[in-house]
Amino acid sequence: MFPNLLQRGLSATRTTAQQSLRRHLFQRHYRYKAQPPWHDRRFWYCAGAATTTGLVYYEYHIEESPTGRRRFNNVSPEYTRQIGEQAYLETLAQYRNQIIPPNSPISRNVSRVATRLISATDQKDWVVHVIYAPDEKNAFVLPGGKIFVFSGLLSVTEDDNGLATVLSHEIAHQLANHSAEKLSQANLLGVLYFIAAFFVDPNFLQFGRAMSTLLLELPNSRQCEQEADQLGLYLMAKACYDPEQAVALWQRMKAAELSSPPQFLNTHPSTDSRIENIRKLIPQANMKRETAN
Repeated sequence: MFPNLLQRGLSATRTTAQQSLRRHLFQRHYRYKAQPPWHDRRFWYCAGAATTTGLVYYEYHIEESPTGRRRFNNVSPEYTRQIGEQAYLETLAQYRNQIIPPNSPISRNVSRVATRLISATDQKDWVVHVIYAPDEKNAFVLPGGKIFVFSGLLSVTEDDNGLATVLSHEIAHQLANHSAEKLSQANLLGVLYFIAAFFVDPNFLQFGRAMSTLLLELPNSRQCEQEADQLGLYLMAKACYDPEQAVALWQRMKAAELSSPPQFLNTHPSTDSRIENIRKLIPQANMKRETAN
C-alpha cells in the first residue's frame, strides 16, 4: 500500500545486471563452443576460490535489523542518500504543480503530527510535503527524511491517530534502512544471475528469475512491511499516540481497498494479516506509551 519509490534504483541495478548477462552469454557462445569451461580442472579451482570469497563477503555484510532479523546489506549510507536525493528531486519535479503550500491548514496539520513522531527518534532535518491528489490514498518517505503525503489519504486516516499510524509506518522504513536492504538484495541477485549464465540455459534462466522474485524478493518485501508495522506502532506509542487506533486505521484501509492480489504475489501483507499482527503487538506498544515522557 505504501510503495518504495527507490524502485528506480532497483530497476537500474537489474538493467545493468541484464546487460552484463547478455554480453557474457554472447561471449560464452563463441568462446566455449568447442570446449565447455567446466571440463577444465582450473575452472573448478577458480570456482571454488570465487565461492569461498563470495561466502566470506556475504557473511561480512550480514547485519541485524532493528527487530533482530538477519539481513544482507552492502550498500553504503552515502549511496542510499544519493539515491534518495535523486528520487526527491524527481518527485518534486513530477508533482511541482500539486504540492500544497506549507502554510496551508492541511500541510500544517500533517507537519505537526510528523514532527511529534520525529521528536521520538534520534534523527533530524526531516522535510514534509503534502501533494494534492484526492484519489490517491498513499504516503512515502525517501532516504534523507523526505516525507510525502497524498491528500486523498487524509479521508481514510480521519484523525491524528490514524495519520500517525501511516506516518510512523513510513518513517520506520527509513529508520530500519529498508531501502539499502532492497538495493543490496538486487545487487546480490544480479551477481547470482551472472554466475548462473555460465551453467544454465538462458530460457531456463528467465524461469529462475521469476522464481527468485516469488520466493525471495516478494517475501523479503513483506518482511520489511511487517517490520515497519511493528516499529511504526512502537514509534507512535512512544510519541504518545494511541496504538490501538492503528487497528481502526487498517480496518478503514481495508474498506477503501478496491482489490488486491493474493498475499504470496504481493509486496505487502494482506490487510487482514496486518491487523492480526498489530493486535498482537498492542500490549507491548501500550507499555511503551505508558513509559514515554
